[in-house]
Amino acid sequence: MAGGGAAPPPKQEELQPHPVKDQLPSVSYCITSPPPWPEAVILGFQHYIVMLGTSVIIPSALVPQMGGGNEEKARVIQTLLFVAGINTLCQSFFGTRLPAVMGGSYTIVAPTISIIMAGRYSNEADPREKFLRTMRGTQGALIIASTIQIILGFSGLWRNVVKFLSPLSAVPLVSLAGFGLYELGFPGVAKCVEIGLPEIILMLIFSQYLPHAALATKPVFDRFSVIFTIAIVWLYAYILTVSGAYKNARTKTQVHCRVDRSGLVGGAPWIRVPYPFQWGAPTFDAGESFAMMVAAFVALVESSGTFIAVSRYASATMIPPSVLGRGIGHRYFTGCIFGTANGTAVSVENAGLLALTHVGSRRVVQISAGFMTFFSILGKFGAIFASIPLPIFAALYCIFFAYIGACGLSFLQFCNLNSFRTKFIMGFSLFMGLSVPQYFNEYTSVAGYGPVHTGARWFNDMINVPFSSKPFVAVLVAFFLDNTIQVSWLQTLLRSRSSSDWWSHRRNDPAQMMLELD
Repeated sequence: MAGGGAAPPPKQEELQPHPVKDQLPSVSYCITSPPPWPEAVILGFQHYIVMLGTSVIIPSALVPQMGGGNEEKARVIQTLLFVAGINTLCQSFFGTRLPAVMGGSYTIVAPTISIIMAGRYSNEADPREKFLRTMRGTQGALIIASTIQIILGFSGLWRNVVKFLSPLSAVPLVSLAGFGLYELGFPGVAKCVEIGLPEIILMLIFSQYLPHAALATKPVFDRFSVIFTIAIVWLYAYILTVSGAYKNARTKTQVHCRVDRSGLVGGAPWIRVPYPFQWGAPTFDAGESFAMMVAAFVALVESSGTFIAVSRYASATMIPPSVLGRGIGHRYFTGCIFGTANGTAVSVENAGLLALTHVGSRRVVQISAGFMTFFSILGKFGAIFASIPLPIFAALYCIFFAYIGACGLSFLQFCNLNSFRTKFIMGFSLFMGLSVPQYFNEYTSVAGYGPVHTGARWFNDMINVPFSSKPFVAVLVAFFLDNTIQVSWLQTLLRSRSSSDWWSHRRNDPAQMMLELD
């Protein structure tokens, strides 16, 4: 070369964005493509095991405060499982028809505790009678609260709201539906770290490393990692229990670590079929019903975000607003008439399990509903699985909730990340979704009551419960800002179309789709 100079180094290839995917690739079985029957049965049983955590945690926290013992706790857990099986089947056949598992709702816990602490129950000396009276009061409030979901779902009102939910608004909703449950993750693991931490480590090994190291032709270790790891850690916990490792431990440590302290096996009947109004005729209080209706609406919003995540991990397109409204209307009333002391919500952990297994088949979830119903009737057998130490479930939550949070972030591919408007709405809504509930929760933990503290406990719950929900606050901020800041008539017209069109009508022109939200 002239001048003898060295040739310039080749120009480094610029980073290229990944193409936008309207449907999630790499899903082995989508909604309508079921796996072989033996594999489907095992996967269904795995879903049943995963949803047991919430089904045990909520009654274990509520029933003792209501005056119930181990027998009442076992019966409530049986009822919750039975109702979850029915609701899951109804959801898969008549609701959204997504592979969504229905379970308990943590949002309903706060107004339920307010009912338990009501003055008309505090003077009851007989614990059994107090339990029955409190259960009837809770059941009455839940029955009234269910009307708001039925009306919003079947009248088309919720469909009209969801039409204006853009990908930018869905990011904080879905993300905090998963990330917002961090309090149930490692804090639960730390209650018995010698059991919870091995479960996390084994889950990482089985689901992320062994599939690549073993060079297996079929996905076995990752797809069934929940069953493998729970069996190993449960056996390990049993060995610790029978060897006397917790003989001199504190009572709380024994409750969380031992495999024989749940009291469910001894309290559960051999065979029992839950039936409507099994605790007696429900009682009604206007204030408590209003508070429960607000909590039910918050649970509705949270479940909408989980439904969106389920549709994504099942390799479906964005769920249409009409289908989402139908699913909301179908999901609530059954639990009220059976008396579960809790509402119904889409199971976030089971939605995360769809991502772990890469199986979004509707048939698998229907089989899991069969397991829920079967083991709820055969109480002793179901109680054996329900006695798995809760730190094991908390370890699973660390993975499954992370999957749902990541699913919400994945919707950023439909947004223009070079827009300052997008950055502000996304950042501000996520920040407020974490910061506002943190203030409410900190205030409650220190003072024993929420920031809104009047003589009417039901009114306090109507304000404190919504603003203690991270996904609710986040989507409230994002939805308002996204539909009021620099919105042109053309964007409004686009958003009035079905949600599936809003997300996918530019799938063949990703560049144009990115610009629409600018």
